[in-house]
Amino acid sequence: MRNFLILVFAVILLTMIVVTSLASIQMPIWKAFATFGDNPWAPATLWDAYFGFLTFFVWVCWREPRMGPRAIWFVLIMALGNIAMSGYVLIQLFRLPPGASPARLFTHRNE
Repeated sequence: MRNFLILVFAVILLTMIVVTSLASIQMPIWKAFATFGDNPWAPATLWDAYFGFLTFFVWVCWREPRMGPRAIWFVLIMALGNIAMSGYVLIQLFRLPPGASPARLFTHRNE
């Protein structure tokens, strides 16, 4: 299961980097804001994404006992979204002790 999850989150990370890079080449994000409000689904999707980011960050706060890593991950998650989130999960998967179940990610905090 650990290897499967590593594959899933590596695919998410690489896909998001490629998709974001291609979108940035076509139009820088600051130029997209001019027409952002024209489509009512744009802000709805953005609110949905950021509430998802906050939900994930609650888990990060539980996993990370110190404020420094929490603050860093908050900035990364809010700035990079799923790129940072998949990176965080990959780091946690690679830190699992040999033979440990991925369920440990939800039952043990970082020290």
